[in-house]
Amino acid sequence: MIKYSSFPEFILGITYEIWEERGINKIKDYYHKDTIVRSADGVVKGNDNVIKATRETLAEFPDRVLLGEDVIWAQTGENSWLSSHRILSKATHSGDGRYGYPSKKEIIYRVIADCHAVRHPEFGWVINDEWLVRDQGAMYRQIGLPYDRDEHYLDPLDDPMDPLGVEVKGPYLGRGNEVEPGLVYEQHLKNIVNGEVSAVAKTYDRACHLELGEGRTVHGIDEAEKFWISLRASFPDSELVIDHRIGQIEEGRPPRSSVRWRLRGPHSGYGLFGAPSGQFVDVMGISHAEFGPSGILREYIVIDHVSVWKQINRDDEVTFSYMFDDDEGDDDDDEGDDDDEETLF
Repeated sequence: MIKYSSFPEFILGITYEIWEERGINKIKDYYHKDTIVRSADGVVKGNDNVIKATRETLAEFPDRVLLGEDVIWAQTGENSWLSSHRILSKATHSGDGRYGYPSKKEIIYRVIADCHAVRHPEFGWVINDEWLVRDQGAMYRQIGLPYDRDEHYLDPLDDPMDPLGVEVKGPYLGRGNEVEPGLVYEQHLKNIVNGEVSAVAKTYDRACHLELGEGRTVHGIDEAEKFWISLRASFPDSELVIDHRIGQIEEGRPPRSSVRWRLRGPHSGYGLFGAPSGQFVDVMGISHAEFGPSGILREYIVIDHVSVWKQINRDDEVTFSYMFDDDEGDDDDDEGDDDDEETLF
């Protein structure tokens, strides 16, 4: 008999088994041995390293509880499923680890994990590819750690052209499905990046509820405009890359979407992330949206502010001032830029 009969049940069930029942070694059952997990912290390869990272997290937050708020999912091929699992985590910072000496602070933060899975005869499915975004800004703020200007927590990164190190291909190369809520939300993101601020008022319900990075909760179209304009203002010359899109329509549930996106380019403007630094930044985000009759009613936007500040404040000497002025640089440099762009994107 197969342990989990539905894909959402599998995602919620294994999360509970691994984290709250402390079945850490069950990762060997539920994750393929060569699983790749990408996050704004970098890449973890292989289920042994996933186990190691899980143990380290539980050592620092031993009472961590993961509340599965939603699983937006789709079957993306004959033997291919993708889930976007939104988790509200509660924990006490009571152990030593990456967040420093135990502060004893109780914290609440969100994580969204996109997991690809294939069929397994015993468990139902097995995960072989993952993308994860954690609201570390909320974690740092509640613990009391600085992260926007403090070099102790902002180590320089090795490769300024791939600051997250996530340009690693795995077994899943799909882009999602073509269901309407996902298509609508993807176009909404594109409109904002293209400067169509009026699209915000047309897309949101007046009573919209937004959960933003750094644990912020806001309400209303004005707050939605403020967030998106401020984020875009920090990266006016960046490119929006849509990595994945799911739309879902289920009986008894509002239409929902999950879009995994990245904003890649120079930190060249004043906005959400302060004064421009000229550094190349890769903002990795996953957004969930729920639609009502008048537009987006609830939106959950998870980005890792700590990761963004690390990229902005790295101390290497590479800057991208040529991106600010199209007249600068010779033809050879322009050709080189095109080559880089083909490799990166």
